[in-house]
Amino acid sequence: MAISRRMFIGSTAATIAGASIATSLGGSAFAQAPDTLRLAFAARGVRTIDPARSIQGADEWAIIHIFDKLVEVPLGHFPTSVAEVQPSLSTSWSVTPDAKSWTFQLRQGVKFHKGYGNLTSDDVKFTFDRLRNDKALGGNRVLFDNIADVKVDGPTTVIFTLNLPDPLFIMGPLSHYSSSIISRKALEEKGAPAFEKDPIGTGPYQLASVESDPSQGVKLTVNRDYFGDAPATPNLQIRYIADTTARTLALLSGDVHMIEGVRAPGWVPSIQQRNAKLHFDVASPGSFFTVSMNLTVKPFDDIRVRQAIAYLINRDELASAMAPVSQRTYGLNPPSFLGGFTADTIPAAVRYDHDPKKAKQLLAEAGFPNGLSFNAYTSQREDYSSVMLIIQEQLRAGGMDMKLDIKDHTAFHADQAKGTNTMFQRSAAYPPVPTQAIIEQLTAAAEVKSDGSGGPNFSHYGVAIPGIDDMLKKAMQEPNLEKRVKLVQEIEVKFLTDMPLLPISDNGYLVVRAANVDLGYELKSGYAHWRLTRAKIG
Repeated sequence: MAISRRMFIGSTAATIAGASIATSLGGSAFAQAPDTLRLAFAARGVRTIDPARSIQGADEWAIIHIFDKLVEVPLGHFPTSVAEVQPSLSTSWSVTPDAKSWTFQLRQGVKFHKGYGNLTSDDVKFTFDRLRNDKALGGNRVLFDNIADVKVDGPTTVIFTLNLPDPLFIMGPLSHYSSSIISRKALEEKGAPAFEKDPIGTGPYQLASVESDPSQGVKLTVNRDYFGDAPATPNLQIRYIADTTARTLALLSGDVHMIEGVRAPGWVPSIQQRNAKLHFDVASPGSFFTVSMNLTVKPFDDIRVRQAIAYLINRDELASAMAPVSQRTYGLNPPSFLGGFTADTIPAAVRYDHDPKKAKQLLAEAGFPNGLSFNAYTSQREDYSSVMLIIQEQLRAGGMDMKLDIKDHTAFHADQAKGTNTMFQRSAAYPPVPTQAIIEQLTAAAEVKSDGSGGPNFSHYGVAIPGIDDMLKKAMQEPNLEKRVKLVQEIEVKFLTDMPLLPISDNGYLVVRAANVDLGYELKSGYAHWRLTRAKIG
């Protein structure tokens, strides 16, 4: 159905009303035993718990607790250097001077869940061979394209050979949830479809059940054989409650302990008014929010139209509307990342400050003196819909009519993954590795495919307009980190000039937590999910 900003404001009001009703019920209306921590996220239901296939953020909260990776980032923040990366399934590692060969020593005696045996180097090789070679995996496969080979040297040693040097290998691909190590025996025994809903990992929790009622989601229970410290709370339940009012009510009534917050105008203050004791956890920079234009569809094949859109979208206004979780970005990498452009360092030619007069001039030169219209769709989730509704108004002021439809969030992702949109939205978290987002959103290897097997390069940049892959290869061949960062900045200037994609903002990932829940550490930065092994219910 078509969506308007008036409808969005109405839904926000309903959320506040629902929160008020919930408050009147009292915090003990749905009192729960303290042995289960319940979380609720903005999705209709489980898509997959296979880390290699997941593209839905809500599912990742189950994935990161069921599985382990070779390495881990510190609890509560991204590492500032490779020295801060922590052991997990590997206890130590070494890298050659050219940063093209990494050797990992595995932790011995690690057991897979439910009797599937001990972890060996063969499971690690199987995991990464699958990630590199299975085209059906789609989305995240491009993150592992730089891996040339994975070899084993006995049951506890794994050697990665890279095509190009990567001094940040353990901060990039290996810290991503999709690099979680799976049981080869389990996948081959169950088959891929069954594994998606009955996965086997080594993590601190194991799957107890996937409930038939989507709102009840996924139940996890403690892994008694875990090699690390036992979780402070024995059970986790990841629930799926797409409706904001229902999700907010569930938190304020005590039915759940943590919910995915709404990154939309006015939502945080409205909830604070209902319960001043709630905790608001924000992982910054959180999700990189971008808008891509489909270069294969008219009129987006014309650079003047794309640049006009960039001049019409007022990113300062968007960031202000999304406060306190949003910060305006100037390039694809945020200011807090290595080489990330700031207001002071972004070249003037690619700043794209709000300039409707310039935009109308470009549209006239492109043959649209009276403006133009196009169809697009967005997700019902407020952090998507609220931004696109504001953009819709900003474009309209410049003579561009974006006819916007709203879709269920899960369906939205499925359709975008097949390249059916015209103006695509992407909200994704990345580690502090300056090449990572470029690889995933702008390179030819990540081009979206109509059968869903491609990646999230929704603009078709690198294919419709070649050149960036050669620039990226040059950057990736540079082992010196300082020189590499400068080359990445040249890539940012190149794509901002061509304008296949406009960086909008960094939206810190927001979770609202009940007053009696202690995370066990301070949250500062990180992915749009974090482990809850130290969390306690007071």
